[in-house]
Amino acid sequence: MSLTRKTPRILIPPKVRKLVFERDGNCCKSCGKTDQETNLTIDHIIPLALGGSNDISNLQALCFDCNRRKKDRIDPRFKRRFSK
Repeated sequence: MSLTRKTPRILIPPKVRKLVFERDGNCCKSCGKTDQETNLTIDHIIPLALGGSNDISNLQALCFDCNRRKKDRIDPRFKRRFSK
């Protein structure tokens, strides 16, 4: 059994949040709702609990509801934006 080391959670700086939202078109990457329709959040594509990083390539915009449904699972629909 292999255990993945959990990455420490850090506060995502406002500039990084803004870049992620702009890169993702200010809409949820799961359901497509815009920031005008819902509250967008920052999600870790590969969850920190599973060893994901705080790197911008591992961040995406999700609405609150989609982020809550995803929890700390890996959703195969979402891929990191760049290789390591």
